[in-house]
Amino acid sequence: MNKVKKILLRFMVSLNLVILGLAMAHAAEKGGETPEALIQRISQEVLETAKKDKEIQSGNQQKIRILVENKILPHIDFQLMTKMAMATNWKNATVDQQKDLEKQFSSLLIYTYSNALSQVRDQTLEYKTPLYDGETDVVVRSQVISSRGEPIQLNYHLTKEAGGWKIYDINVLGAWLIETYKGSFRSEVNKSGIDGLIKVLTAKNKKLAESSPEKSS
Repeated sequence: MNKVKKILLRFMVSLNLVILGLAMAHAAEKGGETPEALIQRISQEVLETAKKDKEIQSGNQQKIRILVENKILPHIDFQLMTKMAMATNWKNATVDQQKDLEKQFSSLLIYTYSNALSQVRDQTLEYKTPLYDGETDVVVRSQVISSRGEPIQLNYHLTKEAGGWKIYDINVLGAWLIETYKGSFRSEVNKSGIDGLIKVLTAKNKKLAESSPEKSS
């Protein structure tokens, strides 16, 4: 009887593991990864890669851009970020202008993130309880811990879309990215129009590209 019980117990354990595996696979297939798990996963992958790669730490823009494009960009809704930063002026832009704005704004954010990655050394991440607003909006809260200086607050605002959770705003040291750019975008549009804003963003991205270590070496 004991032998039969052991066989049944092993069967039930195996069956439960199979069911659990199928459930996890189904959740992944349906975009079931929680927003906090998503942020933790991609943050850890990016940090580990940056810590191991001396070229990234030395500011190699090609290596950094590849890392950002592969690990981070697929999880960001740049169109929503740009639309929110433009506020009421978004609807005044033509389709072509909206595409140009999204392209230049995303490039600016990529350069900003890339510069931060080149500073990665011994940093680690700590996470706090996420703040949900309903079922489709959440702030994933974290802080960057380093042996040098105080912890840096780093929060991500995500929304649930058809393809899963997407980042559409980032908070560093208490300042949300969209709010930071909203005022400067509005000011530039009032001064020189939407085309003027596109020119300013394009010029800024060109300057950042030219000042990269690869260009100056």
